[in-house]
Amino acid sequence: MKDKVAAILAQVRPALEADGGDVELVSVDEGVVSLRLKGACAGCPMATMTLKQGIERVLKEQLPEVKEVVSV
Repeated sequence: MKDKVAAILAQVRPALEADGGDVELVSVDEGVVSLRLKGACAGCPMATMTLKQGIERVLKEQLPEVKEVVSV
């Protein structure tokens, strides 16, 4: 499942990079995906919305076994 999550993040990454940010996959454990937001995303006040309403939504749509996305 980690490879599938990484592949989906590769699709999302260009949008983050366009705003000076990036995302790093830390782990996937029992449906919980742990990510680290980097670059401009790390200090952005919209980071939580990017994580939950953006990345989490896309992951859940493409991988129903994803239960939650958390930032570490």
